[in-house]
Amino acid sequence: MVCAWRGDNAACMVKSVSITDAQFRIGVGVAGVALVAGIAAVRFCGSVSLPPKPPPPATLSGTSSELLTRSSASPVMYQDFVTRDAAAAGVRAPTLEELSRKLPYRVDEARHVLEVGQPAIELAGVRLRAIRIADGLALEIANATASAIAYAVASLPIPAGGCGAAPVRTFNAMTIRANASEIRVECGWRDGIALAVTRVETLEVSPLSAWYLDHLPPSMVGIEPRIARGHQEPETGGQSGGRCAFALPQSVRSGLERGEIGWRDLVDFYARHRCQTYRFPLKYRAFKTDGERSVPAVSAGM
Repeated sequence: MVCAWRGDNAACMVKSVSITDAQFRIGVGVAGVALVAGIAAVRFCGSVSLPPKPPPPATLSGTSSELLTRSSASPVMYQDFVTRDAAAAGVRAPTLEELSRKLPYRVDEARHVLEVGQPAIELAGVRLRAIRIADGLALEIANATASAIAYAVASLPIPAGGCGAAPVRTFNAMTIRANASEIRVECGWRDGIALAVTRVETLEVSPLSAWYLDHLPPSMVGIEPRIARGHQEPETGGQSGGRCAFALPQSVRSGLERGEIGWRDLVDFYARHRCQTYRFPLKYRAFKTDGERSVPAVSAGM
């Protein structure tokens, strides 16, 4: 722009300046370099504060089975199982206090020989009588108490042996209701055969406990195969959640063989716990007093 003064007035006019293509390209290049330098200065010489990264969402570790096992240790979930199982069994749901009571226990460890035709004898809450059924020697076991009972009668045919081919008769090998009896085949019939009873154990149990035990395989409480083979589950259906395990853990089996765990301990536990969800803790022993410990009884670390 060029301006000239004339008196008190100034007259200006715009003067055009020509720029070559080369000059224009150089100018654009210089501006681009300056822009890149400015961005780099901000990127590498300055710092921009960003909010901290949020922590990852909390997750529970372990398999689904392990998580279920840990949650089942809760008294609330345990009571829920009891309530649902009682409804399925058609009986009253016991309280946690009732489930923590000692179960009345009887035992007779003397040896008794029973012959067909002799009167019944009463031992540890049951009446026992040897009878003949078709081609077999059988033992009639009657509940002599006013409550449902879990029972174990150890016996041995005399003379021993030759009983593997005995006919199978279905019966309840785990419990007997009040005023009821069970008949189990002991051996095939032969002249002169008798039956030696070497140990009798009984536990008085509640209706729900009897229902729990009825669905437990006899092998899970140490009952020998010769006797357990005739056991039949009730037709009322099993507990919700599937069938019980059929294999006795080796650690429990070893404890039974060493005498560290007894039939009473196993039955006492499963009379209080559904077998699909809870597993026998190796250190568990039958309640000796009311409220001795809380339920559910679970292994350490659950």
